[in-house]
Amino acid sequence: MKQRIATLVSGLAAAALAWSGQAFAQEAVPGEYIVKYKGAEFAALASVRSTAGVRVMEHNPFGNLLKVRVNAVEEKHALARIMSNTNVEYVVPNAIVRAVRAPITAQALKEQWAIKKVNAEAAWTRAGNRGSRNVVVAVIDTGTDYNHESLKANSIPGYDFKENTSDPMDKTGRANPGHGTHCSGIIGATGLVDGGIVGISPEVSMMPLRFLGEDGSGDLNAAIKAIDYAIQKKVQVISASWGATIRRNQAMPLVEALKRADDAGIIFVAAAANDGANNDKTEVYPANGNFPNSITVAASGDKDEKPNWSNYGKRTVHLAAPGLNIMSTLPANKYGNLSGTSMATPLVAGMVAFLKAQDPSLTGAQARALLQQTGAKVQIETACNCRIDALASTEKLMSKQMYITPAAGTMAVGETMKFEGTNGKAPFTFEVSNSSVASITAEGILTANNAGETNVTVKDASGQTATSLTILVDTKSNGGGGGGGGGGGGSPGDCPLGDQALCDSLCQIQPTLPFCKQ
Repeated sequence: MKQRIATLVSGLAAAALAWSGQAFAQEAVPGEYIVKYKGAEFAALASVRSTAGVRVMEHNPFGNLLKVRVNAVEEKHALARIMSNTNVEYVVPNAIVRAVRAPITAQALKEQWAIKKVNAEAAWTRAGNRGSRNVVVAVIDTGTDYNHESLKANSIPGYDFKENTSDPMDKTGRANPGHGTHCSGIIGATGLVDGGIVGISPEVSMMPLRFLGEDGSGDLNAAIKAIDYAIQKKVQVISASWGATIRRNQAMPLVEALKRADDAGIIFVAAAANDGANNDKTEVYPANGNFPNSITVAASGDKDEKPNWSNYGKRTVHLAAPGLNIMSTLPANKYGNLSGTSMATPLVAGMVAFLKAQDPSLTGAQARALLQQTGAKVQIETACNCRIDALASTEKLMSKQMYITPAAGTMAVGETMKFEGTNGKAPFTFEVSNSSVASITAEGILTANNAGETNVTVKDASGQTATSLTILVDTKSNGGGGGGGGGGGGSPGDCPLGDQALCDSLCQIQPTLPFCKQ
């Protein structure tokens, strides 16, 4: 039962850290499954615990989730009984997530081309500040060296879901040279240490949430617990530089955690992945979660090119940011270059935190639209074909210029999308550039009528106008939203366990399971 899992770091940056960039397949945790229950908690726990060969290991009440271990001898019969239980909504394997192996040969190279490329210093000048420690970013990763000279001032207490302790220290090993520490530096290194580096939001609060260990591994259940912890702590932004290339029904517990974060108003920034693949055709999670508050990030190089390893996608990847040869912090007061959408993601998360410092009411949908409409145009296939520009987005925000939200999107025929004039004065009027493709109401609700492309223009009471980027209408659904299937998950013929042979065996035992062909 193979599931493709990858931390989202690409290959070696010359004269920096040796970092293997290959995503690789890993099995699910043997015998472990995540069970989503419905109905009364007591009844669900009692019924699952009473199933022969099943041991409940952990309970996540925020997501109605149980992590269970199933006895190998009774696995098929036990799974069939669980999945046919009326108190169970679905069952999926507890997947392994691993960091990519990398020996450490750090060199203290302090050249930060990315900070210059996105005009960060000019943005700080325009804002009159370098962020705010009232904005909290949860860095869900391998932990952080919170004692690092360039990070200590901006680090706040977090948690370790790998070892279930209150100490989320980034522990290095052959498979982890300090991935989470590197991401944290990109977000919020202070820039106050001689010979150090500066993050894109030098004043911010960073909460390290560790679920990947020094051996480079963690599991899906722990990642979900970290997200729920961040929700309970009321963070404003989550930075997630990891992912799994699995089908949506297998990723459903994670997708539902993303939905809980979205409902809480948390902006979730995720890496697109490093397989060089089109995410419109390849399912990657959390990147393809596709909720209003989510931002999925591709990587760009110093010439605004797409590195060959960066994933992309017009429908599912929202924008690009520098991710090639990025200088940042490493454990034990070290510094070094790494590459990947892992590095592009915290740059966007930190930029969002900086914008939230200027306007705390900024939503994820508004932040995404702002970054897309002010981004520098590049030849990297994303929803905006753009790379973030910190000065341009800060200028538009600080000057209260109206912009349209959402800025870009892909719809299926028959779908609707709500538009607004952010920072504009009501009443608004809306119009589309191609009425044969879509129509729009006075309230800004766009309906996709035929395949093609259109733009939406909004005009406010003061006469300001703003026009969207391309709105693409095609025959495929965006695949967004949350929710789960019933009674075991999946539609007929859609195996939720990632192993068709196992599902076929379960269907012989219990042919009424939802994914069995009747």
